[in-house]
Amino acid sequence: MGLPIFDCFDSSYKHPFGALRRGQPSIFNVRFPKYMAIKDLTLVMFRPGYKERFIELVLQDESGDDNIYSCCFTPNNVGLHHYYFTCVLDGRRRYIKRRGASEGVFEGEELFQLTVFDENLHTPLFIRGGIMYQIFPDRFRKSGKPHEGVPTDRIIRDDWNATPYYKPDEKGIVRNNDYFGGDLQGIIEKLPYIRSLGTTVLYLNPIFEAHENHRYNTANYEKIDPMLGTEEDFTELCEKAKEMGISVILDGVFSHTGADSIYFNKFGRYGENTGAYRDRNSPYFPWYSFTGYPDKYESWWGITTLPNVNENNPEYTRYICGEGGILQKWIALGAQGWRLDVADELPDEFLDNINKAVKGMGADKIVYGEVWEDASNKESYGVRRRYLIGGQLDSVMNYPFKEAILNYVKYADAKVFTDSVMTILDHYPKPAIDMLMNFLSTHDTERALTRLAGDDVGWNDKDWQAERYLTGQQYMYGISLMKCAMVLQFFLPGIPSVYYGDEAGMEGYRDPFNRRCYPWGNENLDLIEFTRQLAVIRKGTHAFEQGDMKFIEVDDNVCVFARYDRITREAAIIYLNKSTRGRTFEINNDKTDMFYDFVPAFDRYGRGIKDGKVQVAPFDYAVVYCKV
Repeated sequence: MGLPIFDCFDSSYKHPFGALRRGQPSIFNVRFPKYMAIKDLTLVMFRPGYKERFIELVLQDESGDDNIYSCCFTPNNVGLHHYYFTCVLDGRRRYIKRRGASEGVFEGEELFQLTVFDENLHTPLFIRGGIMYQIFPDRFRKSGKPHEGVPTDRIIRDDWNATPYYKPDEKGIVRNNDYFGGDLQGIIEKLPYIRSLGTTVLYLNPIFEAHENHRYNTANYEKIDPMLGTEEDFTELCEKAKEMGISVILDGVFSHTGADSIYFNKFGRYGENTGAYRDRNSPYFPWYSFTGYPDKYESWWGITTLPNVNENNPEYTRYICGEGGILQKWIALGAQGWRLDVADELPDEFLDNINKAVKGMGADKIVYGEVWEDASNKESYGVRRRYLIGGQLDSVMNYPFKEAILNYVKYADAKVFTDSVMTILDHYPKPAIDMLMNFLSTHDTERALTRLAGDDVGWNDKDWQAERYLTGQQYMYGISLMKCAMVLQFFLPGIPSVYYGDEAGMEGYRDPFNRRCYPWGNENLDLIEFTRQLAVIRKGTHAFEQGDMKFIEVDDNVCVFARYDRITREAAIIYLNKSTRGRTFEINNDKTDMFYDFVPAFDRYGRGIKDGKVQVAPFDYAVVYCKV
């Protein structure tokens, strides 16, 4: 089988690989067998809604088995572009479009994508090469410190290791009002443990006053929830974390508030005649959209306890994004930035304002967005989003990698895995790639261990999910798979984001069973040490900070890939063996000929490189540092 006509994943066809800065030239090469009499070969490039650009390809190289035609394209505008090639062959107009993830063929039906981002786009350098740790505050660590002002309608649990309440009450409502008592002082107490995992960024799920345990129904953006502590506790956390080289980012929930809040006040907690629900003259009334006052109003996904806000209402925008507003208040108190909940529900103008407010506190301040799909071509509510091209998000939660990793480790479809990874790397700007939030579990998904080794949740209800745990055999197998998944999580482009307890072997199906309390005293110590080992290797070379990536050998049982930085000339080759048999890999071959000076960074048995080969045990890995 000959080489493809075009392959957007291969830099010999498109250079440089991936997204482009505005004004950055790119070379496109197309190859045809010599017997094909190609005429009028043209690159057709366009932005949706704009006039097409036609660029002729000329014969560049006819010395080999194929004729190679080339052209140069320099983008003038930021945004999503699409392209294809057209030519005349045997007197007939033909079109070369995409088939599969990357190859151009005559019978292809899909257009190729090119993302063009702002030439001045840069993301914070300090976060690259780092490691993130995510905490659901109520369930991580309870300090035992008494807290004042805790509402009396909360159920305070004293059974730390028990299952969170999930059944509806007599009115059929799931209250989410049971609290296990995790707090900010508890997190402070465990900062040495968090640091021991190699953590450089601590991401906290919502910490502001709210009247459900998840706190995504904000009651007051200006106050720490009383069960978590005080503003002084938050400042202390940020200061002590900073001393350990750890930055803190917060969860910002700005598409809706709680109905039980100082702003809406549906239930009268904040007084009888205050809040938009109870007073048309409330300063918060214009924030919301009532269709039949007071009981009919727009709410998040129809959940009436979460009334939507009009983000572009000038007063709301000023409150959140203005000088000294909510975003800047908490950064001034020590936060390094924000992760934005449901970013696709936030309009572009509001995201622009968020970015200005956060970056107004320093270029090193961070804006992450929750986007579950490919963020480069996402549409929401009929609008093509522009999250990553400049002026909005620094980067996103990397759900595509999560799905790619877990499905590959569990089901072993190598082609789907590599295509999924390369598609994101092809579509996203490099500054965003270097700080992608790479996780295996979150508060919104099943625990990775359960996903890898447990029964599929399917349509099973919460009663089925609640007390379903892995058998001993499933657990041992799951830990082996979990380690394989973590190798990919830690060494693929982006930064690993460890959901609290994943490193300790926690399991659980969907919310709230993925939000159980951290199992202090019952951790999987072997997996914790494995996590620490990955962190040490990751920090041992600049290749993981902003290095490029190359798949070297991938099949259903083996994944070998390299990370390399041409500026520092540092590189690392990762050898993952997720099969039941040991494997021996040849270090220096035609697939690794761009690397040299191989030095073992890690191999389980300390055998090093012998006769140019490295041995990898079943469900294990090795890493070799080298030069490029």
